[in-house]
Amino acid sequence: MEFLNGINALTLVFTSILIFAIAYRFYGIYLANKTLRLSNNHVTPAVEFADGKDYVATNRNVLFGHHFAAIAAAGPLVGPVLAAQFGYLPGTLWILIGCVLGGGVHDMVVLFASVRHKGQSLATIASKEIGTLTGTVAGFAILFILILTLAGLSLACINAMHEASWSLFTVLITMPIAILMGLIMRYRANSVLFASILGGVLLIAGIIGGHSLMQYEVIDKLFSWDIKTISVAIPLYGFLASVLPVWLLLVPRDYLSTYLKIGTIVMLAIGVVFIHPTLQMPAMTSFIHGGGPVIGGPVLPFIFIVIACGAISGFHAVIATGTTPKMIANEREILFVGYGAMLVEGFVALMALIAACTLMPGDYFAINTPKEGYDAFLAAHPSLHAVEIDYFSEKVGIDLHGRTGGAVSLAVGMAHIFNKIPGMDTLMAYWYNFAIMFEAVFILTAIDAGTRVGRFFLQEMLGTVLPKFNDQKWTPGVIISSLLFTFAWGYLVFTGNVSSIWPLFGISNQLLAACGLIVCTTMLIRLNRGKHALCAAIPGVFMAFITFWAGYIQVTTMYLPEGEFLLAILAIVAMILMLIVFVGAFRKWYQLLKMNSQEVDFYGENVKELVER
Repeated sequence: MEFLNGINALTLVFTSILIFAIAYRFYGIYLANKTLRLSNNHVTPAVEFADGKDYVATNRNVLFGHHFAAIAAAGPLVGPVLAAQFGYLPGTLWILIGCVLGGGVHDMVVLFASVRHKGQSLATIASKEIGTLTGTVAGFAILFILILTLAGLSLACINAMHEASWSLFTVLITMPIAILMGLIMRYRANSVLFASILGGVLLIAGIIGGHSLMQYEVIDKLFSWDIKTISVAIPLYGFLASVLPVWLLLVPRDYLSTYLKIGTIVMLAIGVVFIHPTLQMPAMTSFIHGGGPVIGGPVLPFIFIVIACGAISGFHAVIATGTTPKMIANEREILFVGYGAMLVEGFVALMALIAACTLMPGDYFAINTPKEGYDAFLAAHPSLHAVEIDYFSEKVGIDLHGRTGGAVSLAVGMAHIFNKIPGMDTLMAYWYNFAIMFEAVFILTAIDAGTRVGRFFLQEMLGTVLPKFNDQKWTPGVIISSLLFTFAWGYLVFTGNVSSIWPLFGISNQLLAACGLIVCTTMLIRLNRGKHALCAAIPGVFMAFITFWAGYIQVTTMYLPEGEFLLAILAIVAMILMLIVFVGAFRKWYQLLKMNSQEVDFYGENVKELVER
């Protein structure tokens, strides 16, 4: 393994670009043509139910921007940084393999299933494909996971933006800019290019001008919000994004944020190409067996849980059955939007891993180890002493020791790379604050789309009791369900209680990914896709097994021994709910496969396949 240490970051960048390009050209097209059999002849929900509010046929480039911005939250940034504890190799392998064979497939088949089911949620799809009980359980599980996810993401965003006036200002100005773009694209024909250029120019001006504006004490205080203020503002924003027409705020803001996200990652990639830094973190560390200060468990199975969104993510199923299927104009665009956006997110995850691994290992652990445990950690691992952490702290202007959670070490890693470009060494503080703002934008775009999708979920569930809620045009139903859902996760954010259950996000998120693949495999079997259904079935079963394994270890070796009984109960509840869904799906698989084997005509061709033709 020694020959893999000290590898150049440029090697990983070129390798990943090559793998993702080949995957899209061959495996993605195979999925589109053979597994899903995408066809322009199928009318999409955006066209069939066009209402100008939720169901809106959207330009594929704009929709790609919305979808990517919505799915790319904290996961592809923070997860790989935390996984760097194990070394760069486990994270790199899982990102490349998981993204191509797992995450891209998941996003594509779930989006396909929702489009064919008229833009309905994963729970409704489960009800129709498997059974009412399974669908009901899936609905409660998804709602439970979504509330935890949005609350956890919000807390991560708060920790990045509170009392950080420049970052907050830059995030806030994306909202009026997005509304202006939405109005232009809505009421001016062929205006996507014009709105894109205008939005990009205004965003750049805001970023540069914001840094100068914050030099004035009055303006700096105006945007230096404390934790409680931001804790109220974020749910309020989520509520507005949930009830306003999708074209007015949510889509153009996500589209605008995509410029910043992809632009920053491209800048980071260019920085890597320009300075070609060496990865200081070894290929594998001694913590692969467990006992690390960042992640307590062993690399197997925890690498599959820690790196969630960058390889495969259940949260993507929420978006792919929420806003995106209601806006896709052509079924063939599922390849570009679903598989393509996931590959881009995989590249983002790899760049985050590279940024963290270019730091000296001692500096990485100094940032990510809690202050109260750092002395004991250093005594046990004297070779992992800090090297440049004091220099970074002086340049940034804050003490970087013990700032756990991954976000700060990513920001330092990005600033560290940019700082090595000639002429940039005096801009360390600028790059650090820009990176923090960049992470906050990633998170907020998932919060707004997730809140809207949560409203859809809640409306569907309330509609089983009060049918009026099924009417998406009924304004009282939209407002009531939005208020209830936003209050659920907003209350957790305001009280801060959810911070204690953030580790559950990894387990619940990956269980939801397995759920999406397994439920949609049921649909593929019903459509008689035969062996092609294995493309979804194999990663679905694998993720179910690996996540139950990780959940068992988490509960028995971490939660219960440390007396964290609430965490243990919540983890067990999430696993039991998903187990019910999986058992129901597997029984349905058996029934459908048995039925398909019998439905053959005299010519030896399957009846269902003939009907579909």
